Amino acid sequence: MTTICAGFAIATLVAAGAAPASAGSRDHDDRSTKKITHAVKLKAVLDHLEELQEVSDEHGDRAAGRPGYAASVQYVVTQLRRAGYDPQVQEFPFDYVEENSELIRVSPEARTFEQGTDFLRNAFDTGSPEGTVTGPLTPIDLVVPAAGLPPNSNTSGCEAADFADLEPGGIALMQRGTCGFAVKALNAQAAGAGGVVIMNEGQTDRTGLINMIGDATGLAIPTVFATSATGEDLARVAGSTVTVTVDYVAETRSAYNVVAETRKGDDSNVVMAGAHLDGVQDGAGINDNGTGSAALLETAIQMRHAKPNNTVRFAWWGAEESGLLGSEHYVAALSPDELDDIALYLNFDMVGSPNYMFGVYDGDNSSGTADPETIPPGSDAIEDVFEKFYADRGEPFQDTEFSGRSDYGPFIAVGVPAGGLFTGAEGEKTAEEAALYGGVAGAAYDPCYHAFCDNLRGDGQDVALYDQLREHYRLVGNVNKHALDVNSDAIAAATWTFAYDTSTVNGVEPPRRPHRGHGHGKGLGHGGPLHRASR
Repeated sequence: MTTICAGFAIATLVAAGAAPASAGSRDHDDRSTKKITHAVKLKAVLDHLEELQEVSDEHGDRAAGRPGYAASVQYVVTQLRRAGYDPQVQEFPFDYVEENSELIRVSPEARTFEQGTDFLRNAFDTGSPEGTVTGPLTPIDLVVPAAGLPPNSNTSGCEAADFADLEPGGIALMQRGTCGFAVKALNAQAAGAGGVVIMNEGQTDRTGLINMIGDATGLAIPTVFATSATGEDLARVAGSTVTVTVDYVAETRSAYNVVAETRKGDDSNVVMAGAHLDGVQDGAGINDNGTGSAALLETAIQMRHAKPNNTVRFAWWGAEESGLLGSEHYVAALSPDELDDIALYLNFDMVGSPNYMFGVYDGDNSSGTADPETIPPGSDAIEDVFEKFYADRGEPFQDTEFSGRSDYGPFIAVGVPAGGLFTGAEGEKTAEEAALYGGVAGAAYDPCYHAFCDNLRGDGQDVALYDQLREHYRLVGNVNKHALDVNSDAIAAATWTFAYDTSTVNGVEPPRRPHRGHGHGKGLGHGGPLHRASR
């Protein structure tokens, strides 16, 4: 999942057993739906995750443009081929960036902060000046703690007078606030700073990582953005010496989508289901998004003998963590007729968060999470199907933001109805949610979001927090077994439901007998080389 600032907005919570007003797709195939959910077993999904973990163990991570992603693609292709599919691999170019930046407190209380979790290099519109500098740290007009203050109330680094105590060549530590990031960085440089750290402001929803934006023409010193917790830790140690390094590789590389579809079904009424296969650099990416990829893969495997009314097309997207690039490329490459053939799109991104909630994309906008004009008609019916599944299972559920910030975004942008599931990222579980789902209130849904500890081994985890989570849940590494088990069944049930009937979404009534498809590997457009997957 690409978001690195705030988690998805969480809205209405529904207690277990509260059925939605509409059940969505017809219940004519309940027995078959139960069969598919019974066939998609947690152990098989976990086996796929173990394979992805082993890929990361061998190659270091599963990020797009790197060997671990290519190996992940090959694993999915091999499994699909063994199940009888004819998977296609769609290649596309993307702007690859490899981060090697550093933020280190040299002394006293030496500490190396984690890139991608504690800090990021700047991403100003005018580029990221590379370099390394070590010097004394000077907090610039910080307000800590900032909790309870209005957002954008901090003036740290906005005026030249703020830098009166800055030592020449030192590191300026500033806080997000009233003026732009670029203004702060350029002011620090003008005052003689050798490097810059800008921390988040510290209020609710202003604690995590975000990319700095703006025109910083003339900036020539290494600049990084830190979480509020990192900034507070740096400011806590008086008289500290800090090293800031910005070092990265930027070049064009290839990434890949994997697409496979059922041999039977109406090619003019295609049900798509997708998950991004890539992870972030320097991590296994097991919850984000090994969980969605593995559950979708096992659903496809168990549907290998299905004879659906509608063609079901499964997709594993590349370079989502670089900005939804795989799904954007796929949609852009479709012809108008191919696009018109897609009845709906289902998206599964992070479906096994350790401190989970059951989030359903708010397709009816009942919680006001999106601009109503951006929600394609029929998305509400998709939401209904997921809600009915949870209600039938006696599981609580809630709306989650329908913002387009995962791979369904490119689909809804061109009018394709969409829906999907999400169990939470870096946002914090509320006390109300903890009462419904269990778990730890005040802790992130996924404390290892975009971090090395998002793995099956438990490496790098906060031991005390995960011990506390295990008092509530069965975990394997950074995955909640219950959440993954329930959501794997939800994925299978919804995919199966729409494979036979999309009438509540697009008004297309199911035929009396299954419609035989006409060819395979369609719907890839002409936007890049298409490869038959190697055996």
